[in-house]
Amino acid sequence: MTRFIYDQFAKDYLSELLSPIGTVTPSRDVNSEVREIDVYFTPGTARADYVETLGILGKMATTTALFEPFRNPVSVSEVRSCVSKLLDVIAELERRSRRENTRCEEAELPKLWILTPTASEMLLNGFNATPDEENWLEGI
Repeated sequence: MTRFIYDQFAKDYLSELLSPIGTVTPSRDVNSEVREIDVYFTPGTARADYVETLGILGKMATTTALFEPFRNPVSVSEVRSCVSKLLDVIAELERRSRRENTRCEEAELPKLWILTPTASEMLLNGFNATPDEENWLEGI
C-alpha cells in the first residue's frame, strides 16, 4: 500500500501511460537473497605505528568500510553485487538515523573496497572508475 498520495498518483499515471506499450506491475515486491559482506570494518582506536605498518590497508581502514576480496579478476556482475551490498548497508544506516532522529553524515557512510588482482580497462570504464594517484598508489 502506498503511504503518500503523490506516490499513488505517480504509480497510476505511469501505469496508464506505459500500459499501451508493455506490461506494468505497480508496487512489485523485491525479494532479495541473503548476502554476506566479506569483511565489514569499523575503525576503533589504533596505534599509529600499527596502522602505518599495514600500509595501504591501514590507509583504507581509516573509515568504516566493506572489504570484498577476489582471488580472480572481478566481473561486472560481481562489482554490481558489491555495490548493491554497499547501498543496502547505507539504506539501513539511513533508516536507523531516521528512527533515532539523528543525522547521517556522508563522511560517516562506509566505503567499498573491492580487492582484485586486476581489472580490465573495459570494466573500469564501465563503472567510470578513475585512478586517484594523488591520494593513492597506481591501480587504486
